[in-house]
Amino acid sequence: MDEITETKWKVLNRDTIKYIAMFTMLLNHISKIFMESGNFVSEVFLNVGYFTAIIMCYFLVEGYQYTHSKKKYAYRLIIYALISEIPYCLAFTENGVLEFCGLNMLFTLFICFCILFVVERVKHTPLKVVSILILILLSLVSDWPLLAPIFTLLFIWGKDSKKKLKAAFVISIILFGMFKFVGGIGRFPLNTNILYALGRIVGVTLAGITIIYFYNGKRMERGKTFSKWFFYWFYPVHLFVLGIIRILRL
Repeated sequence: MDEITETKWKVLNRDTIKYIAMFTMLLNHISKIFMESGNFVSEVFLNVGYFTAIIMCYFLVEGYQYTHSKKKYAYRLIIYALISEIPYCLAFTENGVLEFCGLNMLFTLFICFCILFVVERVKHTPLKVVSILILILLSLVSDWPLLAPIFTLLFIWGKDSKKKLKAAFVISIILFGMFKFVGGIGRFPLNTNILYALGRIVGVTLAGITIIYFYNGKRMERGKTFSKWFFYWFYPVHLFVLGIIRILRL
């Protein structure tokens, strides 16, 4: 594909992709909270929804490079993570009204932000490696454990090269599929488990295609401030609404 043809297809800006990611996240959460596992529509919603987390990791790495204040960026992540925690647990409690369900995805993104900070600022290699490993292990108590930090490290590695970025997405897809396959061992017959694992990688694959072939590297020309705060508020608000609906259905 020549450069002119390739540029022609780059029609999606950062904000548009984030809006798509918010929608796919909503579908994923509707599936997890309200729909019967294994149902065709439920599986479609669930699998397409895996588009979101890897997109969030990608834009975190990109945003870290361009933000005017890394301190304010970190504060926003942790503040909205705290705001989102009760709505997150409210939405995903399986029995009763409210129970602790782990830490939400914004805490995971804060951990990923800390990994970016360590990679940039810590020069002593052994200390850097140990610090990153500790942060990866900390993600075990939050949503998207292990994978989100690893995605982040892959995008750090691939951020300055299109070839490396493609490799980063391919590795991410393989890791995610393996992660889901291992999680299904003992729960599903082998053929079913393979089918489910292949389905699970659809959203992550779509994310890679979107970024590599359709993302133009720009932001919306209008409504930048609205979009910025919409993305922060959508997460806790939609979880709170889904949690209230779940409780009303008890």
